[in-house]
Amino acid sequence: MIQIKDFKDNIGIEIVVHGWTANRRSSKRLEFIVLRDGSGFAQCIVDANNVDERTYKNAKLTNQETSVKITGTVVKDDKQIGGYELHVSDLEIIGTSNNYPVTNKKHGVEFLIDKRHLWLRSKRQWAIMRVRNKLIYSIHNFFQKEGFVQADAPVFTGNACEGTSTLFASEFYGETAYLTQSGQLYGEAMALALGKIYTFGPTFRAEKSKTRRHLSEFWMIEPEMAFYNNDMNMDLIEKFIKYVLKDINENCKYEFEILRRDTGSFEKIINTKFPRLTYDNAVKILKGELEINGKTTIETLEQDLEDVKRGIVERKKEIAEREKIIAGGVKRGKRNFLQNKINNFKNEIKDLEIKAKNIPSWIKSANEFEYGNDFGGSDETVITRMFDVPVMVYNWPHKIKAFYMKRDNDAPELAKGVDVLAPEGYGEIVGGGERETNLELLIEKIKGHNLPMSDFEWYLDLRRYGSVPHAGFGLGLERLIAWICKLSHIRETIPFPRMYKRLFP
Repeated sequence: MIQIKDFKDNIGIEIVVHGWTANRRSSKRLEFIVLRDGSGFAQCIVDANNVDERTYKNAKLTNQETSVKITGTVVKDDKQIGGYELHVSDLEIIGTSNNYPVTNKKHGVEFLIDKRHLWLRSKRQWAIMRVRNKLIYSIHNFFQKEGFVQADAPVFTGNACEGTSTLFASEFYGETAYLTQSGQLYGEAMALALGKIYTFGPTFRAEKSKTRRHLSEFWMIEPEMAFYNNDMNMDLIEKFIKYVLKDINENCKYEFEILRRDTGSFEKIINTKFPRLTYDNAVKILKGELEINGKTTIETLEQDLEDVKRGIVERKKEIAEREKIIAGGVKRGKRNFLQNKINNFKNEIKDLEIKAKNIPSWIKSANEFEYGNDFGGSDETVITRMFDVPVMVYNWPHKIKAFYMKRDNDAPELAKGVDVLAPEGYGEIVGGGERETNLELLIEKIKGHNLPMSDFEWYLDLRRYGSVPHAGFGLGLERLIAWICKLSHIRETIPFPRMYKRLFP
Protein backbone atom coordinates (compact mmCIF):
# COMPACT_ATOMS: atom_id res chain seq x y z
CA MET A 1 0.00 0.00 0.00
CA ILE A 2 1.36 3.40 -1.00
CA GLN A 3 1.39 6.12 1.66
CA ILE A 4 1.75 9.87 1.31
CA LYS A 5 5.32 9.65 2.61
CA ASP A 6 6.08 7.48 -0.46
CA PHE A 7 4.89 10.07 -3.02
CA LYS A 8 8.48 11.21 -3.61
CA ASP A 9 9.29 7.76 -4.98
CA ASN A 10 6.23 7.57 -7.26
CA ILE A 11 6.27 10.78 -9.32
CA GLY A 12 4.29 10.36 -12.54
CA ILE A 13 2.94 6.98 -11.45
CA GLU A 14 -0.72 6.17 -10.85
CA ILE A 15 -1.08 4.88 -7.29
CA VAL A 16 -3.81 4.03 -4.77
CA VAL A 17 -3.80 5.71 -1.35
CA HIS A 18 -6.13 5.34 1.63
CA GLY A 19 -6.82 8.06 4.19
CA TRP A 20 -9.16 10.68 5.60
CA THR A 21 -10.30 14.06 4.36
CA ALA A 22 -8.67 16.70 6.55
CA ASN A 23 -10.19 19.54 4.51
CA ARG A 24 -12.03 20.17 1.26
CA ARG A 25 -12.77 23.26 -0.81
CA SER A 26 -14.52 23.76 -4.15
CA SER A 27 -13.71 26.00 -7.11
CA LYS A 28 -15.95 25.83 -10.19
CA ARG A 29 -15.61 22.24 -11.45
CA LEU A 30 -12.69 21.40 -9.18
CA GLU A 31 -12.56 19.81 -5.74
CA PHE A 32 -9.42 20.26 -3.63
CA ILE A 33 -9.09 17.63 -0.91
CA VAL A 34 -6.37 17.68 1.72
CA LEU A 35 -5.84 14.02 2.49
CA ARG A 36 -4.15 12.66 5.60
CA ASP A 37 -3.15 9.03 6.02
CA GLY A 38 -1.07 9.01 9.20
CA SER A 39 2.22 9.33 7.32
CA GLY A 40 1.59 12.86 6.03
CA PHE A 41 -0.72 15.28 4.27
CA ALA A 42 -1.25 15.88 0.55
CA GLN A 43 -3.54 17.88 -1.73
CA CYS A 44 -5.67 15.77 -4.07
CA ILE A 45 -7.30 17.50 -7.07
CA VAL A 46 -10.54 16.17 -8.53
CA ASP A 47 -11.26 17.73 -11.93
CA ALA A 48 -14.83 17.15 -13.14
CA ASN A 49 -13.54 17.18 -16.74
CA ASN A 50 -11.17 14.27 -16.09
CA VAL A 51 -13.20 11.89 -13.89
CA ASP A 52 -16.52 10.10 -14.18
CA GLU A 53 -19.69 11.45 -12.59
CA ARG A 54 -19.54 9.00 -9.64
CA THR A 55 -16.03 10.05 -8.66
CA TYR A 56 -16.85 13.75 -8.88
CA LYS A 57 -20.03 13.25 -6.83
CA ASN A 58 -18.15 11.27 -4.20
CA ALA A 59 -15.55 14.04 -3.98
CA LYS A 60 -18.26 16.60 -3.25
CA LEU A 61 -19.69 14.32 -0.54
CA THR A 62 -16.45 14.06 1.42
CA ASN A 63 -16.80 15.97 4.66
CA GLN A 64 -14.07 16.45 7.24
CA GLU A 65 -12.75 13.02 8.33
CA THR A 66 -14.56 11.03 5.65
CA SER A 67 -12.40 7.97 4.98
CA VAL A 68 -11.59 7.38 1.32
CA LYS A 69 -9.72 5.28 -1.19
CA ILE A 70 -8.20 7.46 -3.91
CA THR A 71 -6.55 6.52 -7.18
CA GLY A 72 -4.45 9.14 -8.90
CA THR A 73 -1.15 10.25 -10.39
CA VAL A 74 1.55 11.79 -8.20
CA VAL A 75 2.75 15.19 -9.43
CA LYS A 76 5.70 17.16 -8.08
CA ASP A 77 4.66 20.66 -6.92
CA ASP A 78 6.85 22.49 -4.42
CA LYS A 79 4.05 24.94 -3.61
CA GLN A 80 1.83 22.21 -2.18
CA ILE A 81 1.84 20.48 1.21
CA GLY A 82 4.87 18.22 1.38
CA GLY A 83 5.92 19.21 -2.17
CA TYR A 84 3.60 16.81 -4.04
CA GLU A 85 -0.05 16.55 -5.07
CA LEU A 86 -2.30 13.84 -6.44
CA HIS A 87 -4.32 14.24 -9.65
CA VAL A 88 -7.31 12.03 -8.94
CA SER A 89 -8.80 9.53 -11.41
CA ASP A 90 -11.05 7.68 -8.96
CA LEU A 91 -12.40 8.29 -5.44
CA GLU A 92 -14.29 5.78 -3.33
CA ILE A 93 -15.89 6.62 0.01
CA ILE A 94 -15.14 4.04 2.72
CA GLY A 95 -16.70 5.65 5.80
CA THR A 96 -18.84 8.77 6.03
CA SER A 97 -18.33 11.56 8.56
CA ASN A 98 -21.01 14.10 9.36
CA ASN A 99 -20.82 17.06 11.75
CA TYR A 100 -17.28 16.28 12.85
CA PRO A 101 -16.93 18.13 16.17
CA VAL A 102 -13.28 19.25 16.02
CA THR A 103 -13.34 21.82 13.22
CA ASN A 104 -10.81 24.41 12.09
CA LYS A 105 -12.37 27.06 14.30
CA LYS A 106 -10.83 27.85 17.68
CA HIS A 107 -12.08 25.52 20.43
CA GLY A 108 -11.67 25.76 24.20
CA VAL A 109 -9.05 23.62 25.90
CA GLU A 110 -11.54 21.59 27.97
CA PHE A 111 -13.56 20.80 24.84
CA LEU A 112 -10.45 19.62 23.02
CA ILE A 113 -9.32 17.40 25.90
CA ASP A 114 -12.83 15.91 26.13
CA LYS A 115 -12.46 15.12 22.41
CA ARG A 116 -8.83 14.04 22.70
CA HIS A 117 -9.55 10.84 20.78
CA LEU A 118 -10.47 13.04 17.81
CA TRP A 119 -8.19 16.01 18.51
CA LEU A 120 -5.24 13.68 17.88
CA ARG A 121 -6.18 13.71 14.19
CA SER A 122 -5.42 17.41 13.79
CA LYS A 123 -2.28 18.46 11.97
CA ARG A 124 -0.63 20.02 15.03
CA GLN A 125 -1.23 16.99 17.24
CA TRP A 126 -0.05 14.70 14.44
CA ALA A 127 3.23 16.64 14.33
CA ILE A 128 3.70 16.48 18.12
CA MET A 129 3.12 12.73 18.21
CA ARG A 130 5.61 12.26 15.36
CA VAL A 131 8.22 14.22 17.31
CA ARG A 132 7.45 12.13 20.39
CA ASN A 133 7.96 8.92 18.40
CA LYS A 134 11.27 10.11 16.96
CA LEU A 135 12.50 11.21 20.39
CA ILE A 136 11.76 7.80 21.90
CA TYR A 137 13.63 6.11 19.05
CA SER A 138 16.55 8.51 19.43
CA ILE A 139 16.75 8.00 23.20
CA HIS A 140 17.01 4.23 22.80
CA ASN A 141 19.64 4.66 20.08
CA PHE A 142 21.77 6.88 22.30
CA PHE A 143 21.88 4.53 25.26
CA GLN A 144 22.34 1.41 23.18
CA LYS A 145 25.28 3.02 21.35
CA GLU A 146 26.76 4.06 24.70
CA GLY A 147 26.75 0.44 25.91
CA PHE A 148 23.74 0.65 28.25
CA VAL A 149 21.35 -2.22 28.89
CA GLN A 150 17.64 -1.46 28.99
CA ALA A 151 16.40 -2.90 32.29
CA ASP A 152 12.79 -2.63 33.37
CA ALA A 153 11.76 -1.55 36.86
CA PRO A 154 8.42 -2.66 38.38
CA VAL A 155 5.34 -0.45 38.17
CA PHE A 156 3.97 -1.85 41.45
CA THR A 157 6.30 -1.08 44.33
CA GLY A 158 6.15 -1.61 48.06
CA ASN A 159 8.35 1.33 48.98
CA ALA A 160 8.54 4.97 48.01
CA CYS A 161 11.57 6.84 46.72
CA GLU A 162 10.64 10.14 48.34
CA GLY A 163 7.76 9.45 50.73
CA THR A 164 4.16 8.45 50.05
CA SER A 165 2.46 11.86 49.91
CA THR A 166 2.47 11.99 46.11
CA LEU A 167 1.93 8.29 45.39
CA PHE A 168 -1.14 6.44 44.16
CA ALA A 169 -1.86 3.64 46.63
CA SER A 170 -3.25 0.33 45.46
CA GLU A 171 -4.19 -3.04 46.95
CA PHE A 172 -1.82 -5.84 45.96
CA TYR A 173 -3.08 -9.23 47.15
CA GLY A 174 -3.94 -7.87 50.56
CA GLU A 175 -0.89 -5.62 50.86
CA THR A 176 -0.56 -1.91 50.18
CA ALA A 177 1.34 -1.21 46.97
CA TYR A 178 2.08 2.00 45.10
CA LEU A 179 2.28 2.94 41.46
CA THR A 180 5.93 3.83 40.94
CA GLN A 181 7.08 7.43 41.04
CA SER A 182 10.57 6.40 39.87
CA GLY A 183 12.46 3.28 38.87
CA GLN A 184 15.67 4.68 40.31
CA LEU A 185 16.11 2.48 43.41
CA TYR A 186 15.68 -0.63 41.28
CA GLY A 187 17.93 0.95 38.67
CA GLU A 188 20.71 1.13 41.24
CA ALA A 189 20.39 -2.61 41.91
CA MET A 190 20.45 -3.38 38.19
CA ALA A 191 23.46 -1.09 37.59
CA LEU A 192 25.44 -3.00 40.22
CA ALA A 193 24.65 -6.14 38.23
CA LEU A 194 25.01 -4.85 34.65
CA GLY A 195 27.25 -1.77 34.92
CA LYS A 196 25.26 0.80 32.91
CA ILE A 197 21.49 0.50 32.60
CA TYR A 198 18.51 2.65 31.74
CA THR A 199 14.84 2.25 32.50
CA PHE A 200 12.17 3.73 30.26
CA GLY A 201 8.63 3.41 31.49
CA PRO A 202 5.52 5.03 32.95
CA THR A 203 5.68 6.76 36.32
CA PHE A 204 2.97 8.28 38.48
CA ARG A 205 2.65 11.31 40.78
CA ALA A 206 -0.49 12.04 42.79
CA GLU A 207 0.09 15.79 42.99
CA LYS A 208 -3.15 17.77 42.92
CA SER A 209 -1.73 20.21 40.43
CA LYS A 210 -2.96 21.39 37.04
CA THR A 211 0.00 23.56 36.06
CA ARG A 212 1.39 23.47 32.54
CA ARG A 213 4.27 21.28 33.78
CA HIS A 214 2.38 18.54 35.64
CA LEU A 215 0.92 15.19 34.63
CA SER A 216 -0.22 12.37 36.90
CA GLU A 217 1.07 9.74 34.48
CA PHE A 218 4.18 10.32 32.42
CA TRP A 219 7.20 8.50 30.99
CA MET A 220 10.65 8.62 32.55
CA ILE A 221 14.08 7.78 31.20
CA GLU A 222 16.33 6.85 34.14
CA PRO A 223 19.96 5.81 33.47
CA GLU A 224 22.09 4.52 36.33
CA MET A 225 25.84 4.00 36.07
CA ALA A 226 28.23 2.08 38.34
CA PHE A 227 31.58 3.73 39.08
CA TYR A 228 30.26 7.20 38.09
CA ASN A 229 30.51 10.38 40.12
CA ASN A 230 28.33 13.45 39.64
CA ASP A 231 30.80 15.18 37.28
CA MET A 232 30.71 12.15 34.99
CA ASN A 233 26.94 12.12 35.39
CA MET A 234 26.68 15.74 34.20
CA ASP A 235 28.95 14.96 31.23
CA LEU A 236 26.60 12.14 30.19
CA ILE A 237 23.47 14.28 30.61
CA GLU A 238 24.91 16.98 28.35
CA LYS A 239 26.02 14.45 25.73
CA PHE A 240 22.59 12.81 25.82
CA ILE A 241 20.58 16.02 25.40
CA LYS A 242 22.79 17.21 22.54
CA TYR A 243 22.51 13.82 20.77
CA VAL A 244 18.72 13.64 20.80
CA LEU A 245 18.33 17.33 19.97
CA LYS A 246 20.63 17.00 16.94
CA ASP A 247 18.80 13.87 15.79
CA ILE A 248 15.35 15.39 16.15
CA ASN A 249 16.43 18.63 14.46
CA GLU A 250 17.66 16.72 11.42
CA ASN A 251 14.70 14.34 11.13
CA CYS A 252 11.60 16.36 12.09
CA LYS A 253 11.92 19.47 9.93
CA TYR A 254 8.42 19.12 8.44
CA GLU A 255 6.88 18.57 11.88
CA PHE A 256 8.62 21.70 13.23
CA GLU A 257 7.29 23.67 10.24
CA ILE A 258 3.75 22.62 11.15
CA LEU A 259 4.36 23.59 14.79
CA ARG A 260 5.95 26.87 13.69
CA ARG A 261 8.84 26.01 15.97
CA ASP A 262 11.88 28.21 15.39
CA THR A 263 14.72 25.71 15.66
CA GLY A 264 17.48 28.26 15.13
CA SER A 265 18.57 27.95 18.76
CA PHE A 266 19.09 24.19 18.51
CA GLU A 267 22.37 24.53 16.62
CA LYS A 268 23.82 26.76 19.32
CA ILE A 269 22.74 24.35 22.05
CA ILE A 270 24.30 21.41 20.23
CA ASN A 271 27.64 23.23 19.88
CA THR A 272 27.84 25.04 23.25
CA LYS A 273 28.99 23.65 26.58
CA PHE A 274 26.16 23.87 29.10
CA PRO A 275 26.80 26.33 31.94
CA ARG A 276 27.26 24.60 35.31
CA LEU A 277 26.18 26.67 38.31
CA THR A 278 26.42 25.78 41.97
CA TYR A 279 23.16 26.24 43.84
CA ASP A 280 24.80 29.18 45.66
CA ASN A 281 25.58 31.00 42.40
CA ALA A 282 22.19 30.13 40.92
CA VAL A 283 20.54 31.83 43.92
CA LYS A 284 22.75 34.91 43.46
CA ILE A 285 21.78 35.08 39.78
CA LEU A 286 18.11 34.63 40.64
CA LYS A 287 18.16 37.48 43.18
CA GLY A 288 20.06 39.82 40.85
CA GLU A 289 23.25 39.73 42.91
CA LEU A 290 25.41 38.24 40.15
CA GLU A 291 25.62 39.59 36.59
CA ILE A 292 25.53 37.50 33.45
CA ASN A 293 27.01 39.23 30.41
CA GLY A 294 26.91 42.54 32.24
CA LYS A 295 23.26 42.42 33.33
CA THR A 296 21.33 41.10 36.30
CA THR A 297 18.09 39.12 36.12
CA ILE A 298 16.11 42.01 37.60
CA GLU A 299 17.43 44.47 35.00
CA THR A 300 16.75 41.95 32.23
CA LEU A 301 13.18 41.30 33.38
CA GLU A 302 12.42 45.00 33.71
CA GLN A 303 13.61 45.50 30.13
CA ASP A 304 11.55 42.48 29.05
CA LEU A 305 8.46 44.08 30.56
CA GLU A 306 9.02 47.30 28.62
CA ASP A 307 9.51 45.30 25.41
CA VAL A 308 6.31 43.34 26.03
CA LYS A 309 4.25 46.48 26.61
CA ARG A 310 5.65 48.02 23.44
CA GLY A 311 4.92 44.83 21.51
CA ILE A 312 1.27 44.91 22.58
CA VAL A 313 0.90 48.51 21.38
CA GLU A 314 2.58 47.76 18.04
CA ARG A 315 0.38 44.72 17.34
CA LYS A 316 -2.80 46.62 18.18
CA LYS A 317 -1.72 49.23 15.66
CA GLU A 318 -1.12 46.54 13.01
CA ILE A 319 -4.60 45.11 13.67
CA ALA A 320 -6.25 48.53 13.33
CA GLU A 321 -4.49 49.19 10.01
CA ARG A 322 -5.60 45.86 8.52
CA GLU A 323 -9.16 46.20 9.81
CA LYS A 324 -9.31 49.60 8.11
CA ILE A 325 -8.23 48.05 4.79
CA ILE A 326 -10.87 45.30 5.09
CA ALA A 327 -13.57 47.87 5.91
CA GLY A 328 -12.64 49.74 2.71
CA GLY A 329 -13.52 46.69 0.62
CA VAL A 330 -11.10 44.10 -0.79
CA LYS A 331 -11.36 40.86 -2.74
CA ARG A 332 -12.09 37.64 -0.84
CA GLY A 333 -8.54 36.27 -1.07
CA LYS A 334 -7.01 39.52 0.17
CA ARG A 335 -9.59 39.75 2.95
CA ASN A 336 -8.83 36.22 4.14
CA PHE A 337 -5.09 36.96 4.08
CA LEU A 338 -5.55 40.12 6.15
CA GLN A 339 -7.92 38.40 8.58
CA ASN A 340 -5.40 35.60 9.18
CA LYS A 341 -2.78 38.25 9.96
CA ILE A 342 -5.18 39.92 12.38
CA ASN A 343 -5.92 36.61 14.11
CA ASN A 344 -2.19 35.89 14.46
CA PHE A 345 -1.62 39.33 15.97
CA LYS A 346 -4.47 38.77 18.43
CA ASN A 347 -2.94 35.46 19.53
CA GLU A 348 0.43 37.17 19.96
CA ILE A 349 -1.22 39.88 22.07
CA LYS A 350 -2.73 37.22 24.35
CA ASP A 351 0.71 35.68 24.86
CA LEU A 352 2.26 39.07 25.51
CA GLU A 353 -0.47 40.01 27.98
CA ILE A 354 0.25 36.83 29.94
CA LYS A 355 3.94 37.80 30.05
CA ALA A 356 3.04 41.35 31.12
CA LYS A 357 1.11 39.84 34.01
CA ASN A 358 3.76 37.27 34.95
CA ILE A 359 6.97 39.32 34.81
CA PRO A 360 6.21 41.54 37.86
CA SER A 361 5.38 38.43 39.93
CA TRP A 362 8.64 36.78 38.75
CA ILE A 363 10.61 39.83 39.87
CA LYS A 364 8.84 39.83 43.25
CA SER A 365 9.45 36.09 43.74
CA ALA A 366 13.12 36.45 42.81
CA ASN A 367 13.65 39.31 45.24
CA GLU A 368 11.98 37.40 48.06
CA PHE A 369 13.65 34.01 47.46
CA GLU A 370 15.14 32.50 50.63
CA TYR A 371 18.39 30.57 50.45
CA GLY A 372 17.87 26.87 51.18
CA ASN A 373 14.54 26.59 49.38
CA ASP A 374 13.98 24.61 46.21
CA PHE A 375 13.40 26.57 43.02
CA GLY A 376 9.82 27.01 41.88
CA GLY A 377 8.71 27.24 38.26
CA SER A 378 9.03 31.03 38.15
CA ASP A 379 12.51 30.88 39.73
CA GLU A 380 13.66 28.46 37.03
CA THR A 381 12.19 30.74 34.37
CA VAL A 382 14.11 33.73 35.73
CA ILE A 383 17.43 31.87 35.89
CA THR A 384 17.14 30.40 32.39
CA ARG A 385 16.18 33.81 30.99
CA MET A 386 19.89 34.68 31.27
CA PHE A 387 21.04 31.75 29.10
CA ASP A 388 20.30 30.47 25.58
CA VAL A 389 21.19 26.86 26.41
CA PRO A 390 20.25 24.39 29.16
CA VAL A 391 21.75 25.22 32.56
CA MET A 392 23.01 22.66 35.10
CA VAL A 393 22.55 23.57 38.77
CA TYR A 394 24.50 21.33 41.16
CA ASN A 395 25.53 21.03 44.84
CA TRP A 396 22.15 21.56 46.45
CA PRO A 397 21.29 21.87 50.16
CA HIS A 398 20.89 18.22 51.16
CA LYS A 399 17.81 19.00 53.28
CA ILE A 400 15.70 19.62 50.17
CA LYS A 401 16.97 16.60 48.23
CA ALA A 402 15.98 12.93 48.36
CA PHE A 403 17.35 10.67 51.09
CA TYR A 404 19.54 8.71 48.65
CA MET A 405 21.50 11.76 47.42
CA LYS A 406 25.20 11.67 48.38
CA ARG A 407 26.50 14.39 50.67
CA ASP A 408 29.62 16.30 49.68
CA ASN A 409 32.49 15.18 51.91
CA ASP A 410 33.99 18.68 51.89
CA ALA A 411 30.66 20.41 52.53
CA PRO A 412 28.28 17.97 54.28
CA GLU A 413 25.44 20.49 54.17
CA LEU A 414 25.36 19.98 50.38
CA ALA A 415 24.17 17.07 48.24
CA LYS A 416 25.83 16.03 44.99
CA GLY A 417 22.68 16.52 42.98
CA VAL A 418 22.06 18.21 39.65
CA ASP A 419 19.00 19.72 37.99
CA VAL A 420 19.04 20.66 34.31
CA LEU A 421 16.89 23.69 33.46
CA ALA A 422 15.75 24.10 29.86
CA PRO A 423 15.79 27.58 28.29
CA GLU A 424 12.78 29.59 27.07
CA GLY A 425 11.10 29.30 30.46
CA TYR A 426 10.64 25.51 30.45
CA GLY A 427 12.58 24.86 33.64
CA GLU A 428 13.60 21.49 35.03
CA ILE A 429 13.76 18.61 32.58
CA VAL A 430 16.41 16.49 34.35
CA GLY A 431 17.02 15.69 38.00
CA GLY A 432 19.81 13.43 39.18
CA GLY A 433 23.00 13.07 41.11
CA GLU A 434 25.47 10.81 42.82
CA ARG A 435 24.04 8.21 45.22
CA GLU A 436 24.91 7.92 48.90
CA THR A 437 27.22 4.97 49.55
CA ASN A 438 27.76 5.49 53.30
CA LEU A 439 25.51 2.91 54.98
CA GLU A 440 25.24 4.79 58.29
CA LEU A 441 24.35 8.09 56.61
CA LEU A 442 21.78 6.33 54.44
CA ILE A 443 20.11 4.75 57.48
CA GLU A 444 20.10 8.14 59.18
CA LYS A 445 18.44 9.74 56.15
CA ILE A 446 15.77 7.04 55.86
CA LYS A 447 14.88 7.62 59.51
CA GLY A 448 14.98 11.39 59.02
CA HIS A 449 12.45 11.12 56.19
CA ASN A 450 10.20 8.95 58.39
CA LEU A 451 10.35 6.07 55.94
CA PRO A 452 9.83 2.47 57.15
CA MET A 453 13.27 0.90 57.52
CA SER A 454 12.00 -2.62 56.80
CA ASP A 455 10.92 -1.56 53.30
CA PHE A 456 14.47 -0.50 52.46
CA GLU A 457 16.51 -3.43 53.78
CA TRP A 458 16.94 -4.75 50.25
CA TYR A 459 18.15 -1.31 49.13
CA LEU A 460 20.65 -1.15 52.02
CA ASP A 461 22.05 -4.51 50.90
CA LEU A 462 23.43 -2.69 47.85
CA ARG A 463 25.76 -0.86 50.27
CA ARG A 464 26.59 -3.95 52.31
CA TYR A 465 27.79 -6.13 49.46
CA GLY A 466 30.33 -4.58 47.09
CA SER A 467 29.17 -0.96 47.13
CA VAL A 468 30.74 1.35 44.55
CA PRO A 469 30.34 5.03 43.62
CA HIS A 470 27.41 5.34 41.27
CA ALA A 471 25.18 8.04 39.81
CA GLY A 472 22.22 8.57 37.54
CA PHE A 473 19.43 10.85 36.49
CA GLY A 474 15.80 10.97 35.49
CA LEU A 475 14.40 12.81 32.49
CA GLY A 476 10.69 13.32 31.95
CA LEU A 477 9.89 12.56 28.31
CA GLU A 478 6.88 14.87 28.23
CA ARG A 479 8.79 17.85 29.62
CA LEU A 480 11.49 17.27 27.00
CA ILE A 481 8.85 17.20 24.24
CA ALA A 482 7.19 20.36 25.57
CA TRP A 483 10.47 22.26 25.39
CA ILE A 484 11.60 20.89 22.02
CA CYS A 485 8.20 21.59 20.42
CA LYS A 486 7.75 24.85 22.41
CA LEU A 487 4.32 23.87 23.70
CA SER A 488 2.46 26.01 26.19
CA HIS A 489 1.11 23.00 28.14
CA ILE A 490 2.42 19.49 28.77
CA ARG A 491 -1.01 17.93 28.11
CA GLU A 492 -0.29 18.05 24.35
CA THR A 493 2.84 15.90 24.66
CA ILE A 494 1.16 12.55 25.36
CA PRO A 495 -1.67 10.86 23.43
CA PHE A 496 -4.09 10.66 26.37
CA PRO A 497 -3.04 12.95 29.26
CA ARG A 498 -3.79 11.88 32.81
CA MET A 499 -3.71 14.77 35.26
CA TYR A 500 -5.60 16.09 38.25
CA LYS A 501 -9.34 15.49 37.67
CA ARG A 502 -8.75 14.13 34.16
CA LEU A 503 -9.28 10.38 33.63
CA PHE A 504 -11.28 10.27 30.36
CA PRO A 505 -11.12 9.68 27.46
